Amino acid sequence: MSRAFINEDAGGDPAPTYSLPEPDSPYYAEAAAWALLQGADQGDSVGAELATGCRWGEKRLVPHVREILREAEDKGQERVAQLARRFLRAAGAPPGTRSHGARNAARPPFRSGS
Repeated sequence: MSRAFINEDAGGDPAPTYSLPEPDSPYYAEAAAWALLQGADQGDSVGAELATGCRWGEKRLVPHVREILREAEDKGQERVAQLARRFLRAAGAPPGTRSHGARNAARPPFRSGS
């Protein structure tokens, strides 16, 4: 086999994990929105979609992503805000918030699933 087809890095970084409540939890949609943004940030959108059962740009998550965007802008979390804006565009929804925040973040932009 040609070396061009051998992945020498296989088995390196483990796939991201997503901590989610039970699907019938009132917090599931918010957690799914965060997981989709986290997956996009880590290059694992497909894994996040599989873990949540939700698609990137899913309309029922729009209110949660708008809130995430508002908080990210307030706290100066530009990467989170950027991903939230992309999600909202994919959903065909306007962001409904200002474009840039001014304060520094008090918490990290993504919660670790491990």
